[in-house]
Amino acid sequence: MFSKAYSAAIHGIDGLIVSVEADVSDGLPIFDMVGFLGSEVKEARERVKIALKNSGFRLPAKRITVNLSPADIRKEGTAFDLPVAIAILTALGYLPEENLKDVLIIGELSLNGSIRKVNGVLPLVYSAQQQGFTKCIVPKENAKEGAVVGKIETYGVSTLLEAVALLRGEHAAAPEYVDVDALFQNNKQEESIDFMDVAGQKAAKRAIEIAVSGMHNILMIGPPGSGKTMLARRIPTIMPELSFEESMEISKIYSIAGLLDQQGLILKRPFRSPHHTITTSALVGGGHTPRPGEISLAHQGVLFLDELPEFQMNTIEVLRQPLEDKVVTIARLQATYRYPAGFMVVAAMNPCNCGYYPDRNKCSCSVNQVKRYLSRISQPLLDRFDICIETLQMNYKELEAKTQEETSEEIRKRVSIARDMQLRRYQGQNIYFNSQLTPRTIKKFCKLNPKDRQLLEQAFIKMNLSARAYHRILKVARTIADLDQSEKIKSRHISEAICYRSLDQKYWGE
Repeated sequence: MFSKAYSAAIHGIDGLIVSVEADVSDGLPIFDMVGFLGSEVKEARERVKIALKNSGFRLPAKRITVNLSPADIRKEGTAFDLPVAIAILTALGYLPEENLKDVLIIGELSLNGSIRKVNGVLPLVYSAQQQGFTKCIVPKENAKEGAVVGKIETYGVSTLLEAVALLRGEHAAAPEYVDVDALFQNNKQEESIDFMDVAGQKAAKRAIEIAVSGMHNILMIGPPGSGKTMLARRIPTIMPELSFEESMEISKIYSIAGLLDQQGLILKRPFRSPHHTITTSALVGGGHTPRPGEISLAHQGVLFLDELPEFQMNTIEVLRQPLEDKVVTIARLQATYRYPAGFMVVAAMNPCNCGYYPDRNKCSCSVNQVKRYLSRISQPLLDRFDICIETLQMNYKELEAKTQEETSEEIRKRVSIARDMQLRRYQGQNIYFNSQLTPRTIKKFCKLNPKDRQLLEQAFIKMNLSARAYHRILKVARTIADLDQSEKIKSRHISEAICYRSLDQKYWGE
């Protein structure tokens, strides 16, 4: 007898519907599984057989064949255990086949018949909902994760027997429900960290505000203890709150990586700070079974690279293409995987090995040692930082000053106004931030009068800028103008943007 159930496989950050076909016929008692299967899926044969036996179902001495279709897509992971068991039980007559229509089934089986949590449930349920499925059965621990999708009934089950009873209509369970609006509302509580905790550093705070407003990459250079890490960790607190669509996209990535928490949805912008010993695959994604890396986990948020020169050069150099394309493409023999990488890079570094250059009262490094240390950052990578800022050592009076520093909420309001201006300006252009402007769109949206163009020309010649640096100055000037709520870029905006390119001349231009 033949039957069909439905499951899904992860492909990039999306789900691909997989038909689980089971046929039970006369012949030698063999259990075969086909359909371009990974090792975990091949092992499902033994897990399913023993789980069925321990759940009270007897497999007859017949030939059992299970096919996972489409057969040209490689199936990985353990999420196919439960649908394979359900398809076999349906073929044996334990379940009516019409009850499996429009039902997505996901879950890993233990040998005793219990159902374990799996990764990637959110994108799988989301894809099923888009393709017209009305119900999904998932492990109990993944139920909230699947329920945030909405418009599809999500049932969490703990055992194979519970799943069978549910499909028979014998188990009157209510679908899992998650109040997404309440989640976002409860998320608006006071942050544990705030920019008001940072004393002084007005220039650095201003540069960070500009960087966040236009999603520009920023590099901070300064001695140890000058507040680089403290500033970086507070950047997500001034970024606009996540929309549901952004939250869903980030949550899909975290679901695949197995990092989604019990509430089933990421509500805050990511802040990822990998150690400088990270490998290339861990940073950009990959592996035998491709998984998203740190740059995809930082999507719509911040990727903080502390002690930038300490990273392996070949590791940080692979960032160059994702910084331009905002996507990571991982090619494998059987498929090509694409992961979003729309992140903002915040990097911090000391100016030399000891950290105190150019203060010769403290710095003991030779000129050659300083140059060798700075040369770990290539010029092409340096060009991809729109803003370079110096964080200065704080003195005692600044630390003890009684002045009230601006809160993150106050800065966020200005950032949100600048972001709204960009959304209105670029409506229909598939552009959301000034940092995404191309040379063609820069000519359209960053027009200058002759006097301002002459100022930029002088800076270009004197500072020996590259074409990329020239365009980045214009994009930063556009963001500064937006913070001023000015549609026209003025001389003061260009001058300030040029200042944010002068620091790399101070250190790398010597």
